[in-house]
Amino acid sequence: MKNFIEEFKEFAFKGNVLDLAVGVVIGAAFTAIVTSLVEDIIMPLVGIIAGGTDVSSLSLEIGTTTLAYGAFLQAVINFLLIAFVVFMFIKLINSAAAKFKKETGEIGEEVEIPAAEEYLKEIRDLLAKEQASSSIEE
Repeated sequence: MKNFIEEFKEFAFKGNVLDLAVGVVIGAAFTAIVTSLVEDIIMPLVGIIAGGTDVSSLSLEIGTTTLAYGAFLQAVINFLLIAFVVFMFIKLINSAAAKFKKETGEIGEEVEIPAAEEYLKEIRDLLAKEQASSSIEE
C-alpha cells in the first residue's frame, strides 16, 4: 500500500500533471471568452444579416411533441464559430511565435550530427592509442 501511495505522489506531482491542470484552468477561462465573443458579438451580427431570425427558437410541432431543432442548429453554429475563432487565435499565436523566433534568431541552422559509426571509430582509436601508450610504459 505504501508503494502505491508513493507512486501516486510521483504521478500527481510530476510537472506534466501540473502543466495539464494549469492548461485545463486556462482552457476553461479561454472557453468563457470565446463563448462570450460568439454569443454576444458574432451571433447578434449573424442575426442582423439573417434578417433578425433567432435560429434557437425554431421548432416543429408533431402531435403533442415539440422538436426544438433550432436549439440544435444554434449549438452547431456556435460550435463552428467557436472552432473558427480558436483556429484564428492559434494561427495568430503560431504566426507571432514564428516571427519572434525569426527575429531573435532562435531558429538556427541544422547541425550535422556524425553517425554512430563515426563515434565508434573515434572511441576505438582513442582506446587503441591509450592501450599503446600504457603498454609502452610497462
